[in-house]
Amino acid sequence: MRLSYRAGVRIRDLTWLVAVAEQGHVTDAAARLGVPQPTVSRALARVESEIGAPLLTRTPTGVVLNPLGELVVAAARDLTERYRRLTDDVARALNPDSGVVRLAFLDSMATTLVPRLLRDFHAEAPGVRIELRQEPGHEIEADLLTGAADVAVTSGATAGPADEWIPLQHDRLTLIVPPSHPLRTRRSVALAELADVGFVCVLPGFGYRILTDRLLADAGVAPPVTFESADLATIEGLVAAGLGVAIVPQAFVGLSGSVGVRLTDHGAARDIGLTWRTDRALTPAASRFVAFVARRTPGLAPAADATPHPDGG
Repeated sequence: MRLSYRAGVRIRDLTWLVAVAEQGHVTDAAARLGVPQPTVSRALARVESEIGAPLLTRTPTGVVLNPLGELVVAAARDLTERYRRLTDDVARALNPDSGVVRLAFLDSMATTLVPRLLRDFHAEAPGVRIELRQEPGHEIEADLLTGAADVAVTSGATAGPADEWIPLQHDRLTLIVPPSHPLRTRRSVALAELADVGFVCVLPGFGYRILTDRLLADAGVAPPVTFESADLATIEGLVAAGLGVAIVPQAFVGLSGSVGVRLTDHGAARDIGLTWRTDRALTPAASRFVAFVARRTPGLAPAADATPHPDGG
């Protein structure tokens, strides 16, 4: 039997059917519900019309369910309970004190900026749940586009023209070398000096690889690549083990014993910020997170004409 939407049965009708079944009397059910008895009777008639058969047997003392009515009321209880849970979930999602924020962030921010942001935001809004997506910049861009992420901590290069942007920090990029490398005693170095030195790099296609490749191209060098990895901490470990040199954010210098040497090249930096799409409305919880980040960053607040910095990855 196919039920027709046009018949007009509503969740409320099913709720009233359950009430009548529990009370055993239409008038008593109407009194409990606080609605006129004829209104409840019309709701019952709509359900029976939709099903195509009577569900209740009238008796001198009220009504009782027939076998088909027992089946329909059992389903009605399930449907109305699921609907109640749905409305509760929607209410929580729309509540800035208890909703969900889907936050994507660069792998390189996993142990530094992001934990501090989340700690401070949790102190202000402990009821808000944060769903984390740790991934490279090109995946962040795709997630923002599809709506899989509400907001993202990423570099300016990842943010697009339809994205809003709050700058959070400016990262200087540093050359790291093995602890026995001849450059370990230098205070600074230019990338042009490294034409024949093997590099450990991020995988091709990653935003950070695009940044470092551009820096090397601007310096007029194309050094050999010895190893590639998606993880900057792994890259630092490979350099510390003597398997090449690398360009990393300052926070990764020395994690496993590598030695940092300052780069003199212009543009050896990246800007990190919070970004989100402007072509869809943020949830109340995500809006609260954005407002928190804007307040947390003195003098830096979202603006409609904000232009992301071109460096980063």
